[in-house]
Amino acid sequence: DKRKLTLLVSVLERQIFDFLGYQWAPILANFIHIIVVILGLFGTIQYRPRYITGYAVWLILWVTWNVFVICFYLEAGDLSKVIYHQIHLSLGYCVNVL
Repeated sequence: DKRKLTLLVSVLERQIFDFLGYQWAPILANFIHIIVVILGLFGTIQYRPRYITGYAVWLILWVTWNVFVICFYLEAGDLSKVIYHQIHLSLGYCVNVL
């Protein structure tokens, strides 16, 4: 039955995304990184300036993103995993809450 097949596919899809959770974005980024590295190596071997330039730009973006993630997890500078919300009371007091 077509409805059962659709339901089965929907449940399977949901299980996959629940299993991956928030990891789908890093998995996708790593997949793209692998593709770009392969193209960069191909461009270097075949001396294709467009591939080499694309790889150089991607490498700068990749290193910048990894430095940001490292600084975020180490809470360097103003980067923090905790978000503070301020509640302004009617008497002029300000209370920070998590």
